[in-house]
Amino acid sequence: MTMGTPAPTLRQQLAAPGMVIAPGAYDGIGARLIEQAGFSAVYMTGAGTSAARGYPDFGLITMGEMVDNAAVMARAIGVPLIADADTGYGNELNVTRTVREFEARGVAAIHIEDQVAPKRCGHLDGKEVVSREEFVSKIRAAVQARRTPEFVLIARTDARAMLGFEEALWRANAALEAGADMAFVEATQSLEEMAAVPRRVNGPCLLNVVPGGRTPNIDLREAEAMGYKLAILPGLMLKAAIEAGDAALAELKATHLPPAVTASVAQTFRRFGADEWDALRTRFNAGATMGS
Repeated sequence: MTMGTPAPTLRQQLAAPGMVIAPGAYDGIGARLIEQAGFSAVYMTGAGTSAARGYPDFGLITMGEMVDNAAVMARAIGVPLIADADTGYGNELNVTRTVREFEARGVAAIHIEDQVAPKRCGHLDGKEVVSREEFVSKIRAAVQARRTPEFVLIARTDARAMLGFEEALWRANAALEAGADMAFVEATQSLEEMAAVPRRVNGPCLLNVVPGGRTPNIDLREAEAMGYKLAILPGLMLKAAIEAGDAALAELKATHLPPAVTASVAQTFRRFGADEWDALRTRFNAGATMGS
């Protein structure tokens, strides 16, 4: 697979007219499917990463587990990967290491939020956030930690639920002033609030699309018209996998027959680079034969 330079590529996408859509996945399979479907970026969901390890999205996954998963996903695709980095996993020192670990794995962007650890899904009750000062300090640390200025830092605030919409806007703008590249106001509670974010935040904005969550569903073309530059859909592949898995298992349970497949084993492997690896095998086997 031909790999580009992920962070500069993502910056070029964000600088172009329109909005980047990054469906969410939690493993290399989902990441490949998103790329092969024609999307220009992939989002690594923290909730899906947690679920894939048998846990709810309650802040139970460590920085190492998240970074390892991001490395697998970034390696599997040739488009930029945007990753959930939760709270940065501690204070400014931890945030510094977090940024460098994700950046070293070929990730194009991460977002860091202002929740108190252990965090929880942004669309659940019971969240708490740190002080303004602590949040801004962690964003400053993240900005200074990156090895290259191309690495994209997204500042997420969950303050809307506890402290109100105005406080969330203040934090988004303060994070941009501290050097963040993009603002992520989590869980706006109406279409009016959703539309107000790009108008009142002084920089590029991310929209988190979570069907069944706090934020109303919207046609992504409308979100683009509102002025959003990036939309992530964290649960897309997780929901699809759960529903398809439930259906296949129910069919097997009811019929005792393996569900019909539309692709052969060889065709499935080709979606994950089998032709490229076969070409390498042929080349090296030919070289060995010529040298004997």
